[in-house]
Amino acid sequence: MNQPIAHYKNHRFPPEIIARAVWLYYRFPLSLRHVEEMLLERGIAVSYETIRRWGRKHGPDYARRIRRKSPSGNDVWYLDEVAVRINGRKCWLWRAVDQDGYVLDEIVQNRRNTKAARRLLTRLLKKQGLLPKRMVTDKLRSYGAAKRQVMPGVEHRSHKGLNNRAENSHVPFRKREHMRQGFRSIGSLQHFVSLFSAVRNLFVPDHTKSSANQIRNHRLQAMAQWKAVSGHIV
Repeated sequence: MNQPIAHYKNHRFPPEIIARAVWLYYRFPLSLRHVEEMLLERGIAVSYETIRRWGRKHGPDYARRIRRKSPSGNDVWYLDEVAVRINGRKCWLWRAVDQDGYVLDEIVQNRRNTKAARRLLTRLLKKQGLLPKRMVTDKLRSYGAAKRQVMPGVEHRSHKGLNNRAENSHVPFRKREHMRQGFRSIGSLQHFVSLFSAVRNLFVPDHTKSSANQIRNHRLQAMAQWKAVSGHIV
């Protein structure tokens, strides 16, 4: 890593404990209290509120340091949106994944219209730096209108059955949403999904890694990178 390591000045606990607590919370379907109990079993007495603060402070820094998958002109973008209720009010989590199920970007918005779809596409182009080979969505017309404005030359396939990759990407999030018993604000939702997907991208192998040895090696490499981005080598 060329970036400076994470800073832990004035923390009572060593970096490896902080990084492990954040990893446990964002990698597995655990509540903050579950993580608190798991650490206590190891003789580490820390409150769930402290673990929450660690995630708020260090999580975004970890996510920025995780090495992203290199974009390709042969990538296919699968786009979808899912409704999330925050304090009784409906908002929309817009998500884009590639052909391997890798989460490219997520954005929480109040609307489900062309302006919201255009904002997602604009963010994607800025992050990826390359146009995709193809874009696949459900039959929401806002996607087609936004595509014509942002990247008119890209092929667009609009079909409910072709968009399973994007729809399946919502499943892990829904499990975490249930575990958390919802979100209190759009900001907390955006913060959570940005970290959750970055960690998931790192640890979940793509479909080309199918053997037990390939999956094990992928996880070992992911663990080594996590230790590097969190500023400690064990």
